[in-house]
Amino acid sequence: MKLVYTGKTKDVYDLENGLYLLKFKDDVTGKNGVFDPGSNTVGLTMEGAGRAGLKLTKYFFEIMNRRGIPTHFIDADPDNLTMTVKKADLFGNGLEVICRYRAVGSFYRRYGMYAREGQPLDAFVEITLKDDARNDPPITEDALDMLGILSKEEYRVLRDLTKKAAAIVKEELAQKGLELYDIKFEFGRVDKDKHVALIDEISGGNMRAYKNGKFVEPLELERIMLD
Repeated sequence: MKLVYTGKTKDVYDLENGLYLLKFKDDVTGKNGVFDPGSNTVGLTMEGAGRAGLKLTKYFFEIMNRRGIPTHFIDADPDNLTMTVKKADLFGNGLEVICRYRAVGSFYRRYGMYAREGQPLDAFVEITLKDDARNDPPITEDALDMLGILSKEEYRVLRDLTKKAAAIVKEELAQKGLELYDIKFEFGRVDKDKHVALIDEISGGNMRAYKNGKFVEPLELERIMLD
């Protein structure tokens, strides 16, 4: 087993059998000790966050696989904080795909001249580059195609899968009295045919969920969803 990547919230190991092993950490993204799923820096460490994130990721990926959403997920072991996945080729150096149901976070910071904080959005999908040095800039469909990061056809597939996956998460949260404000996904190309698939994780660390108008922290979100 060889370490191939050290990330903010997980490390990636090559199992040398065509699969990768993801090792989850207790670090979460944010700034100055405040959690923010849209941040590109580690803002704080929450004891138990790795296990909670993995349990929720396993829960959602199993649902995605049953519902026909292609993923890289094979299996997970929450006790050891590990998840076995298919190898995935990233789009460029990686993309983050956000589906927004409410105007909060970076969306509101950018468009506050026109947007009202918390106003409803119709499953608005936007893509940002994973580029810490440039603060993860948003990028358009045309730019993605012209720069050779992904084709227009792949963009349409990715956008459609994002809306479907986000709707599934939103539906699951609603059953527990939670409202999904936004969620961040990652995608890659998997298997021999290099089809677009959902990768990385689906946890409280990459979404904003609210209950009765109050933000639900990642650890509390996992407790509510899996109790």
